[in-house]
This record gives sequence, C-alpha cells and structure tokens, in this order.
Amino acid sequence: MKILLLGSGELGKEFVIAAQRIGQTIIAVDSYENAPAMQVAHGFEVINMLDGEALDRIVAKHQPDFIVPEIEAIRTERFYDYEKQGITVVPSAKAANFTMNRKAIRDLAAKELGLKTAKYQYATSAEELQKAVQEVGIPCVVKPLMSSSGKGQSTIKTESDIEKAWQYAVAGSRGDVIEVIVEAFVDFHSEITLLTITQNNNPTLFCAPIGHRQERGDYQESWQPALVSEKDLYEAQDMAEKITEALGGAGLFGVEFFLTNEGVYFSELSPRPHDTGMVTLAGTQNFNEFELHLRAILSLPIFEITLEKAGASAVILASEDSTNPTFSGIEKVAALPKTDFRIFGKPTSRPYRRMGVVLSHDTLSTPINEVTERAKETAKLITVNS
Repeated sequence: MKILLLGSGELGKEFVIAAQRIGQTIIAVDSYENAPAMQVAHGFEVINMLDGEALDRIVAKHQPDFIVPEIEAIRTERFYDYEKQGITVVPSAKAANFTMNRKAIRDLAAKELGLKTAKYQYATSAEELQKAVQEVGIPCVVKPLMSSSGKGQSTIKTESDIEKAWQYAVAGSRGDVIEVIVEAFVDFHSEITLLTITQNNNPTLFCAPIGHRQERGDYQESWQPALVSEKDLYEAQDMAEKITEALGGAGLFGVEFFLTNEGVYFSELSPRPHDTGMVTLAGTQNFNEFELHLRAILSLPIFEITLEKAGASAVILASEDSTNPTFSGIEKVAALPKTDFRIFGKPTSRPYRRMGVVLSHDTLSTPINEVTERAKETAKLITVNS
C-alpha cells in the first residue's frame, strides 16, 4: 500500500519505521526538508499543508491508498473530497476534521455525546476573552483552537493575565483560525492518556492507561501503567469508545482524561499516535502505539494488547537555538541497564523543543514511580548543544 503521511515529526518517524517493517510505501510531507520522518521514508514532499491546492497536487501526484495526518495544521476539509475519490483518510475524514479543531471535538464530546468536561467558552478577540473568563471563572486555562504540544497554552490566575494569555495564544496558534477555548480549571489529582484502537471488522481495544506530567502545556514524562481505579478506568474506556465511535474509521486515538475526586473528565483527543504514548517504545506492550495504528489502518486483526513491562519516557529538550544541534552524554545513557533512548534527528533546535526521549523499563512488579524517576534522571544526562 502507498501511504501519504501529512506531518513528519518524531511520531511520524516511528510510524514510518513500523510501516517499512511490513513492506508499505511511505511518502512523508512537511513544511521543511529533512524532517524526522522524511529521513526514513521512500519519498518526501515539502509544502504548506494549509494550502489546499498544494495538498490536492501531491494527492493527485502520488495517488495514495491512505492519507495519514500527523499534525493539526492541514486543510482538513479537503479530506472529504479525498474519501469520495476512494482514498482512505485515517482514521476518517470526519475524525481528522473534527479533532484538528478543539471547538469541533469539544462540542461533540460535551453537547452531542454528553461526556463530562470542564466548563468552557470560546473567544475570537481579547475583549471576548475577557467576557469568557468572567463566565468560566478564575483560574482558567486558555488554548488556541488549533495548536499542538502546548503551544499557545497558558493559565489565567488573575485578571492581569488575560491580555498576555490572548497574545500568547495567537502567537502559538497553528493555521488560520484565530480563536481560543477558555476552560475552567479542573482540580484533578492525575491525568491519563488512554490509547484507544478502533478496527474495521473487530472490537475496539484499549491499552493500559498512561500517566503523564506536563509543563508549558507539553508532556515531560509519561509512564505505563498509570495507577487508576477500576471504576475510573471503566468510565474512561466508556467515554473513549463513545467518542471514537462517533468519529468513525480505524486507527489509534490518544484520548486524554482528568481524574478527579468527582470522577473522570474528558480533556482532549488526537486521531493518531500520542506523544505520551512514546513510552510504549520501552517494550511495555506486545505492540507499540505506532504498530497498533498501522495494523488498524491496514485492517490487520489485533487479537489482544498485552502489558509486558512497566515503563517510562522522559523528554530531552533543547535549551537554545541552533541550525546544527549535537548531543552530549549519549554514551552515559547507553551504559545504563533497562534503559534506551531515541534521538529524533530534527535539523534545528530552539528552547524547549523536544529533540529526543529517554526510555526506561522494568518488571511489572516494580513501583512505577521508581521507573519514572529513573527515566527523568537519565534524561538529564543528555544535553543538546548548538
């Protein structure tokens, strides 16, 4: 099969590696040359994916069997036309179109499906943001409708933060949608990602829950399995199945939840492998998240997903701008037991850009906090140099 991958970051790179292992052909697309997934794909294209005509051109040129989105900034409304042409959009045109915009997915979850979410409002200007904050209450969280990896996300703690939050959200927004969602602050004790796999001819499956910690709206460490009560896990699985069924198609979804003393709150959803799911590269499951996504796409039956090890991931961040980043400390990490690492191969760096990840694993009987702390401390051994 020929797969057109739209977005070629580190998640796309691992997906391409999984696809290459079972003989698929991949064309990787991004807005810049030498993106991580391009380094391992059969071919590549460099375009602005918000340019609908450019997108149409490469679809016509390559005639793919599948279109697999990896990022948000895509002219997703074109996907409906591609489906009419007989191309499979992953997981579906509806799923990609809805989840690339926080407004569509939140309204689907809260208004149509009745899932429990934080109280929220939308704003298209600093003045509207002021009113929305009054409606939702302080503290609250502001996010661009189109962004990823925490870009443009901030917390409003006082009224003086409102103007700054608007400017930061606009600067961090992807695409041409200048609108934000304002969410009431949820008093959660933990947050999880539930990797949910929908299949064409087989039942929906769930991976063991993944816990994660964020800074600046982006994950810093993730661990699997997260400690979740049976009641909360059942509630999260029920919500995940409802929303993925409403979106349709086959593939892996990263569904995020807040766990609170009052129950489980739906947070966000990604129709593709999730950054926190990189923990599965530590061998925590019989199939990692990228292999699961691929198998679901190709309608290869997945009999079961088994938890094999306790594992954790911790990010390697850049601290400065560079057009030729290098790494120190890799040999120290390589010498450690039950530890691995990935360097993504991004051609440039900037402060807080995710350049790699450290992976740690141990037996299922090992306390998960020990495995996570080991990954966190090990990641500090690798530095990104300009």
